[in-house]
Amino acid sequence: MAEPEVSPAAAGGGGQLRNAFGGVLCAFTLLLIGVVAFSIRLFSVIKYESVIHEFDPYFNFRVTQFLSKNGIYEFWNWFDDRTCCCCFRYPLGRVIGGTVYPGLTLTAGTIWWLLNSLNIPLSVETVCVFTAPIFSANASWATYLLTKEAKGTGAGLMAAAILAMVPSYISRSVAGSYDNEAVAIFALIFTFYLYVKTLNTGSLFYATLNALSYFYMVCSWGGYTFIINLIPMHVLLCIVTGRYSSRLYIAYAPLVILGTLLAALVPVVGFNAVMTSEHFASFLVFIILHVVAIVYYIKGLLTPRLFKVAMTLVISVGLAVCFAVVAILVALVASSPTKGWSGRSLSLLDPTYASKYIPIIASVSEHQPPTWPSYFMDINVLAFLIPAGIISCFLPLSDASSFMVLYLVTAVYFSGVMVRLMLVLAPAACILSGIALSEVFSVLTRSIKFQLSKFFYDSPTSSGDSSPESSTNSTKNENRNEKSETAPKEKPSKKNRKKEKEVAESVSVKPKKEKRLLVLPFELSVMGILLLIVLGGFYVVHCVWAAAEAYSAPSIVLTSRSRDGLHVFDDFREAYAWLSHNTDVDDKVASWWDYGYQTTAMANRTVIVDNNTWNNTHIATVGTAMSSPEKAAWEIFNSLDVKYVLVVFGGLVGYPSDDINKFLWMVRIGGGVFPHIKEPDYLRDGQYRVDAQATPTMLNCLMYKLCYYRFVETDGKGFDRVRGYEIGKKHFKLTHFEEVFTTHHWMVRIYKLKPQKNRVRGKLKKLKASAKTSSTLAAGQKKNPWQ
Repeated sequence: MAEPEVSPAAAGGGGQLRNAFGGVLCAFTLLLIGVVAFSIRLFSVIKYESVIHEFDPYFNFRVTQFLSKNGIYEFWNWFDDRTCCCCFRYPLGRVIGGTVYPGLTLTAGTIWWLLNSLNIPLSVETVCVFTAPIFSANASWATYLLTKEAKGTGAGLMAAAILAMVPSYISRSVAGSYDNEAVAIFALIFTFYLYVKTLNTGSLFYATLNALSYFYMVCSWGGYTFIINLIPMHVLLCIVTGRYSSRLYIAYAPLVILGTLLAALVPVVGFNAVMTSEHFASFLVFIILHVVAIVYYIKGLLTPRLFKVAMTLVISVGLAVCFAVVAILVALVASSPTKGWSGRSLSLLDPTYASKYIPIIASVSEHQPPTWPSYFMDINVLAFLIPAGIISCFLPLSDASSFMVLYLVTAVYFSGVMVRLMLVLAPAACILSGIALSEVFSVLTRSIKFQLSKFFYDSPTSSGDSSPESSTNSTKNENRNEKSETAPKEKPSKKNRKKEKEVAESVSVKPKKEKRLLVLPFELSVMGILLLIVLGGFYVVHCVWAAAEAYSAPSIVLTSRSRDGLHVFDDFREAYAWLSHNTDVDDKVASWWDYGYQTTAMANRTVIVDNNTWNNTHIATVGTAMSSPEKAAWEIFNSLDVKYVLVVFGGLVGYPSDDINKFLWMVRIGGGVFPHIKEPDYLRDGQYRVDAQATPTMLNCLMYKLCYYRFVETDGKGFDRVRGYEIGKKHFKLTHFEEVFTTHHWMVRIYKLKPQKNRVRGKLKKLKASAKTSSTLAAGQKKNPWQ
């Protein structure tokens, strides 16, 4: 019985249906990935409550509150007088519109405005809490788009699913983590996607969108300098390796011109977009790109002989322009003590720079270099998949895949300098791992499919006409018939027939070799897929654990588990509530800079120093006061018009991130500005101690006294659970400070400066006493006129 013929229209309809089903399935998968990315970050809200995390997010929340209440024009001109004070009892303050990256605030404010316009009455705090989980879903979708441009849809879906759960990204995007990175990682990935998309298409439309996305990144995070240096590196790599094209020019030139102009519109950046060393590489590559473009353009117009002459001229002029630009840049850089680089940039290029010259940067825990276990904690099994992803990018190598490899290499370096930049490594690790898994799954599933088809076709019940060999032979015969019909009637020459024979042999041989390389045994393919599923299961379990236990606990509400169950320590909010209700509005609070933003936002009180660490002298002054004896510290705080001093102490409950553990950084930062503060004075044989072996300078400094005042009353011994031994000086009194509040678990202690002895009042008493004496004498004189 003859088989029914299938028309080309029907076959095309089947292909369209298959493509439509694939598109729907891909969209549904992306939707599920977005739901997973959002929901896995809600453990903090489920386990605790809807609360802002960490320290810096409280300032961002306060700024967003002001924006939603007063509008964008008031936001740009807002002078905040509660951020810090100067030494002359006048508020130093801060111009918010010109000193913050406004992307996060404007994004959350826009979301809040849209929701209220749709009659969804959510508070500003709720919007701020859920901004990071929402943009984590956006980042997953942007990762899909970026990876799809490099290696296809399968790799894109795999990379998006991995990024949705990677712990390194979860650590900065859980619900309540309202920091710049919440939206900046999405902007980073989306900018890279538009750059690669422009490379692949050469579309000026995507190039313009790329510049706009870069502008959003500049508004969101200071890490935009990573983009404006990585893309020029890739452009230079393409030029050096002979991969220059018009698409490369379209992808880069509009970004530099339009992107720089837009970046200069951000007040916190301004002319730094063209005046600092972080941006000079982009301009230098911009000139090199134009020189190469001119060379290629002239090459297409002139003969080879004239091209050599023109080449010499163009290269000479190009080198002269480059040397002139470099000379100008060197002159500008030489006039700056930091050579035009910011302190954080120099600490990235030279990991020892911060510890030598800027201890305040080195004191931040997230600015420390990571350890090897932190890599396994933050990217887990991806560390083993990255090498396979690199190999896949070279098979074959394209502009997009070379960009992925370059992104990974630079991200690995920067993550090794600062643990905070593990966040930048996370997208690159997910993309390369997604590419590797996609390639491996493709090979394994293709092998299983081939082996199954071979098994069914080779079985005795199957007809010989339906075997793969007969089908391939029939297609070959059809192709031969078609070629014979369409071939010209002229007889080809022997030379042409020989060439055609060689081409036919090469075409017929290559597929057989490729099939032998790509097809694996059935048992090995099944075991490989099972192992990859188990590996993915371990990765999911680790990510869920990290999201639930490691990265969801807010720093303002602490918990611990014991035999009695879960214990909640809410001392921070207890202390801030006391300050808000028991102090005057104009009172100033001194503490270490870590708690400045929280004190301003939650207690609504002016602080001396805060997390905006641009004024090193103020922070050094507070560090010097904490390192000084009580009387000298009282004089410093009194000169700053301070009424209350707040310290954080964890010796009773075992909280390690207290001020005693941070004290050496106060000494180093204070000693960097005031040389009489010396770190060796607080160390005993190079060791930092607070027990009986501690130095007299340590036992008599203000920080020791404020933390351990009355501490011996808790257990009769004064045993510090963090340091692991009894304190050295147990019984002492305060003469210039008085304790006004200590939280339930002794984690936050607040002291008030005692008023200065009124010398005028003392003089008045003496005057009254002398006046009384003189009046008595005068009365006596009246009674004894003869005297």
